[in-house]
Amino acid sequence: MLTALIFRERLLAPSETFITEQARALRRYRPVLAGLRRTKPNLCHSLPEVLLRNGDGAIDKLAANLYRRFPFANSFFERLRGEDPSIIHAHFAVDAVQALPIARALKLPLVVSLHGFDVTSTERSLSRSNSGRHYWKHRERLFAEASAFICVSDFVRRAALKVGFPEHKLHVHYTGIDCGRFQAANAERDPKLILFVGRLVEVKGCEYLLRAMEQVQRHDTEAHLEIIGDGPLRAKLERTAAELSLRVSFRGVQSSDEVLRSMSRARVLCNPSAMASTGDMEGFGMVFAEAQAVGTPVVSFLHAGIPEAVNHGETGLLCAEGNVAKLAEALVTLLADDALWSKMSERAQQWVRERFDISKQNESLESFYDDCVALYRRTNQ
Repeated sequence: MLTALIFRERLLAPSETFITEQARALRRYRPVLAGLRRTKPNLCHSLPEVLLRNGDGAIDKLAANLYRRFPFANSFFERLRGEDPSIIHAHFAVDAVQALPIARALKLPLVVSLHGFDVTSTERSLSRSNSGRHYWKHRERLFAEASAFICVSDFVRRAALKVGFPEHKLHVHYTGIDCGRFQAANAERDPKLILFVGRLVEVKGCEYLLRAMEQVQRHDTEAHLEIIGDGPLRAKLERTAAELSLRVSFRGVQSSDEVLRSMSRARVLCNPSAMASTGDMEGFGMVFAEAQAVGTPVVSFLHAGIPEAVNHGETGLLCAEGNVAKLAEALVTLLADDALWSKMSERAQQWVRERFDISKQNESLESFYDDCVALYRRTNQ
């Protein structure tokens, strides 16, 4: 069995289950997570790891910054070499430039998943962080040396082309979800529950949902909202919810099992992502596929990669980006119309299994790995 290093600068945020789920579903490649340091809070998982620094403190951050400037980490490279890898797969372009020294030292092909913010955010916003500045300085080298870029949607591919990524290296591949795990449960639905799952950051659009809920609750006084997730906007959003006298519960970060249970209880998932002031946009949105897989229709905006995840009128309702009144109208419709809800719930499950089943998607991904490894070996003998 071959080994794939799965690289992220910091291992791993609780919202990044899409990385571990894709890695665990590999069948012909053994996944090993690789990174420069840990993040906090941390995503629990059972995959093997190799880190430059096994912590999340000031010294670990300093070590990561030094690595960017002087990537001569022989001990780190030797531990990675000991895993006998055949390929390195970095998530996010910003992280991928930090994987380049590993690819060179271990003589490995590098493939990079582009998820959205890494191709839509402005240079100014990316340059607010050390890693972002490092990326912007070395992005041309990444374009030249990476074997391929995996775009999580056609929208991301189009966005990557606009900012200079080499067209012949761009490939669209939907990440996929575990349809054996995400499937309709026998649990009783709460017919008035609207659910939001995601980081509480600008691009996820939670404030639009709160504004819409004020209108929804005028039509249906029993409608209520649960928000799963955390982030820098939480305090502001809680104040907004209080000012609007909303029936809403902020539940914070929850386990993946609890997210699944909540999705299975909810009537509707509503994550109204919209372009942030930084330019950040939703590349695809795995949460939409997960909700639909368990038979929960989606309400959101016609934004970026979302129309590739949600089949408007069939598996959910999408409305013009930023239009709170239309968002509220769509939510009211799915709360009130049982026949429409049932039709969308059934079609949503079919839609995900047809397009986003991770077992099928990973067969394609591993064939892609094979091609990259074979081409690298032919051209670097």
